[in-house]
Amino acid sequence: MEQEPTLNRGPRRGILVLCVYLLVCQFRAVAGVAPAPTSSEDLGPSALAAAPDGQTLYVACATGNQVLRFDPGRGVATAHWPMPASPSGLALSADGKRLVVTCSAARSTVQIVETASGKTLATLAAGYSSGSPVLSTNGTLLWVCNRFDDSVSLFDLRSNREVTRVAVAREPISAALTQDDRFLLVANHLPQGRNDTPYVAATISIIDVAQRKVVKELRLPNGSINLRQIVVSPDGKYAGVTLTQGRFQLPVTQLSRGWVNTSLLTLIDLATLEVLNSVALDDVMRGAANPWAAAWSKDGQLLCITHAGTHELSLIDFPGLIAKLAALPAKPLPLTTPIDSSCCCAAEVPNDLAFLRGLRRRVRLTGNGPRALVITGHQAFVADYFSDSLDRLDLATAKAEPASLPLRPAHELSLLRRGERYFNDATLGFQGWQSCASCHDDDGRVDAIQWDLVNDGVGNPKDTKSLVWSHRTPPSMSLGIRATAEIAVRSGIQNSLEAAQPEEVPKAMDEWLKSLQPAPSPHLAAGKLSPSAQRGQRLFLSSEVGCSNCHVPPLFTDLRSYDVGTQNAYDQEARDFDTPTLRELWRTAPYLHDGSAATLRDVITTRNPKNQHGNTSQLKPQELEDLAEYLREL
Repeated sequence: MEQEPTLNRGPRRGILVLCVYLLVCQFRAVAGVAPAPTSSEDLGPSALAAAPDGQTLYVACATGNQVLRFDPGRGVATAHWPMPASPSGLALSADGKRLVVTCSAARSTVQIVETASGKTLATLAAGYSSGSPVLSTNGTLLWVCNRFDDSVSLFDLRSNREVTRVAVAREPISAALTQDDRFLLVANHLPQGRNDTPYVAATISIIDVAQRKVVKELRLPNGSINLRQIVVSPDGKYAGVTLTQGRFQLPVTQLSRGWVNTSLLTLIDLATLEVLNSVALDDVMRGAANPWAAAWSKDGQLLCITHAGTHELSLIDFPGLIAKLAALPAKPLPLTTPIDSSCCCAAEVPNDLAFLRGLRRRVRLTGNGPRALVITGHQAFVADYFSDSLDRLDLATAKAEPASLPLRPAHELSLLRRGERYFNDATLGFQGWQSCASCHDDDGRVDAIQWDLVNDGVGNPKDTKSLVWSHRTPPSMSLGIRATAEIAVRSGIQNSLEAAQPEEVPKAMDEWLKSLQPAPSPHLAAGKLSPSAQRGQRLFLSSEVGCSNCHVPPLFTDLRSYDVGTQNAYDQEARDFDTPTLRELWRTAPYLHDGSAATLRDVITTRNPKNQHGNTSQLKPQELEDLAEYLREL
């Protein structure tokens, strides 16, 4: 499904539109981005921390709004600490006495908890959907990623105040400090900017801690999306980040051998602050979809990575990996040169699905949806998001198998929970190469790249659309190829996953997708439209500009298609594009069906030369900014 916000012109609506819209505005949601509603019994473990002695684990339960203090020896929770919002990240002080908990919301908080008693010692105000707390070596400074503010906060824990915020690239989701506390490495979840260009990829922002500013952006492989966790090796020489690489340059005709999505580990040389290389985590005939958490063993011998889509843990011989990378020439050797590897030079490593052969063991976990990992001593613990359990694996035993540690009594998953699980499950598809979440993220949004899907002909790539309100705003796809989202879900299973599933699977997905609601914009002023957006709202609703003629509140679409002047030479003969909802535009850049508008201002200016999606050419600069601001706050 593709994202293409357009401001179409069409039949005028009367004063009723304005009245209905203003009524809806009175009930604008101000809650934060939280997991979709499920059963009250669901925990959703999504972050882990281990006490220095390894005898206690702390488990952040995203859907249960609580943190568990867990005794892995006995397999029981010894305490349950309620949190004010969904706990998204944990950091434990060196002495194990204080636990930092980020609680994700539109106005996130950071809870400083005394581990002995569970008492909250301090509550700090953070940004939008905060997570990945990182403590300085001496424990006095705290860094926190504010995902939807595109910033990182620095707190001084001696005074419990925020010192500064550093702007970074798009959606910072994970951070790690170098061992000397000199640099903070920030993994940005998605690419930014237009995506109708040959190179589109998310980046790593490097913050100089002393200067408190970004001093470098690391360029990742083309198609890098869905960055998840960045970690630093025990010897301080390397950092690694997990991600998916979308092979968007090719038409989506087959999944085998990584033709659509591959899973990568990108390694960074911390001596030079440059990308060392990116290694494919898949096998030739078996995908390892949705790489998520990463951790090194204390001795640095093993680098472990969870695969949330295939429910596995990769155990990688890290010294062996570094040695193999170091032995490769930078450029291809002459064809007459004998080689010992299927990969003949460093530049080809990301494309070599056999590169980890002999260096990696893939372990099938007992749980479903492994999203967090911690290693303490020779024990690895994995938090399984959908099965509400932990997997424990003895790393000292070569062929050890994981043991399951349930976090709650077994219960039947609700229909919504099953739908979310299926959406994220790559084992439902061909050879585990991808899940629905590989392109639409784990919460049904976007990947910020475009795909050339065969369902509307080859040669006309379209920007990925958010699935929020997809069932309420038919048809689906930019050209309306699917009459309803229900049809699109079933076609997606068949075509995008190359699989056949019983009706239970798409039915549950439908119900989960229907439950998704637009999250409030980070641009709102205390949950309400800013003065600029209020002016933009009046322009949006005016007959002179005409935006609301087709983007009719409260759905912000009239469910019809129009020629809005954005067809390319390879689109089907029909020039009409579906009018999408404009809700949650702040989160779904870039814009238009071809991803040619990096910002909402571009949509109504440079990408609207003939006023085919809104009569905007006569607007003054401030009016254009007001209209764009209104769209950002929807």
